[in-house]
Amino acid sequence: MATTHFIVHDKADTVGVIVVENVKAGETLTGWVMEGDGTIKVKALDAIPLGHKIALKDMQPGDTVMKYGHDIGKVVKPVAKGRHVHVQNVKTKRW
Repeated sequence: MATTHFIVHDKADTVGVIVVENVKAGETLTGWVMEGDGTIKVKALDAIPLGHKIALKDMQPGDTVMKYGHDIGKVVKPVAKGRHVHVQNVKTKRW
């Protein structure tokens, strides 16, 4: 059975959560999509720490980031599919 590298809860999510250590740039990762019990593949463009997010699609400033089926913030710098999504490119909409 293939390793699950990241988890996606909802098919509408735009990020997945890394669930393994030591993801390196250039690795092709397997994600488990809980809604529908499917899998997807994404090539990591950055090293991404355990518990952090990977972009599942290209996103532009102003786009909404969806995780676990919920709006978690907005993109403030362009993010390519496979990039590390964190404070450098996403901010909360609260302030």
